[in-house]
Amino acid sequence: MLDGHLLLGWLSFTIIVLLINLPGPTTAYFGLTGNEPLSILPLNTEPEETAGKAHYKLCDRLKLEKKQRRMCRRDPGVAETLMEAISMSALECQYQFRFERWNCTLEGRYRASLLKKGFKETAFLYAISSAGLTHAMAKACSAGRMERCTCDEAPDLENRKAWQWGGCGDNLKYSNKFVKEFLGKKSNKDLRARVDLHNTNVGMKVIKAGVETTCKCHGVSGSCTVQTCWRQLSPFHEIGKQLKQRYETSLKVGSTTNEATGEGEISHVRMQPLPGPSDQIPRTTDLIHIDDSPSFCRMSKYSPGTSARKCYKDKNCESICCGRGHNTQSRVVTRPCQCQVRWCCYVECKQCTQREEVYTCKD
Repeated sequence: MLDGHLLLGWLSFTIIVLLINLPGPTTAYFGLTGNEPLSILPLNTEPEETAGKAHYKLCDRLKLEKKQRRMCRRDPGVAETLMEAISMSALECQYQFRFERWNCTLEGRYRASLLKKGFKETAFLYAISSAGLTHAMAKACSAGRMERCTCDEAPDLENRKAWQWGGCGDNLKYSNKFVKEFLGKKSNKDLRARVDLHNTNVGMKVIKAGVETTCKCHGVSGSCTVQTCWRQLSPFHEIGKQLKQRYETSLKVGSTTNEATGEGEISHVRMQPLPGPSDQIPRTTDLIHIDDSPSFCRMSKYSPGTSARKCYKDKNCESICCGRGHNTQSRVVTRPCQCQVRWCCYVECKQCTQREEVYTCKD
């Protein structure tokens, strides 16, 4: 049991999901990096007059750990934010891997099997999950959906004399504090636990690195004698893009043993890459993994394979189809075209018919 190490996860192919517990590994998880199957759950199932307690039921149905459930219940906005984080992270994963052999297919047994191994795909899941929760919580604060936080009120900007703090900044300070508490304390019992924790922290670090200062000028004729400034997080698509780049350069690592205690060290300098073409020491912003990934070409316990997968002839058919070739099917499609904005206020389009070719991988 990885005591105190509550790892965040996420899997959602719909905008709203329900996470239901199943027996699994000894570690407590939430969402995608857990082992729960998913089913559709309408978010607002309670009448308006009982909506004040609706989040209690949603928190319970999320099958959270005791501490997580308490944190969920204490603010009505948390449950909705958790669901938003799951959905946002899942959709971003699917988007980033849409042209890959593994296209973020995580339903059922595939997800459970994948998470038992320390693949670089698993590393991405931990990172995108923690990033999603951090991003969603900071945005929820600035949007006024939370009772315990509001806009970022602690500016740390240069030339403050020329700036007037204003707007409504995304509250990353509160978000980081919440996520760290929600995910629990560090565990260093084995290499896999340390690797999962490292990748979880990478997601949070990428969010922090993407904070931007947005300013609006005030003054005569736009002279900008005074600026109203606030901090904003990068769009989540940008976060997903950066994490995908780190996935591509993920480092395979092993562990060294402390000769004095006989236990593995959690220190990054002790977490050495295995022998190979690179002897690079993992940085705190690198994704790391301990197992080589399967090819994902054929159906296995990790993925449904790529048979019958749609591909793009000049982009990824050769890679996705794993040398098996692809089928070509011609079909007629009708789409809106030649659209024009009409006064006032609608868009008028013609319907154009064209023939297109669809490519799918052979069995």
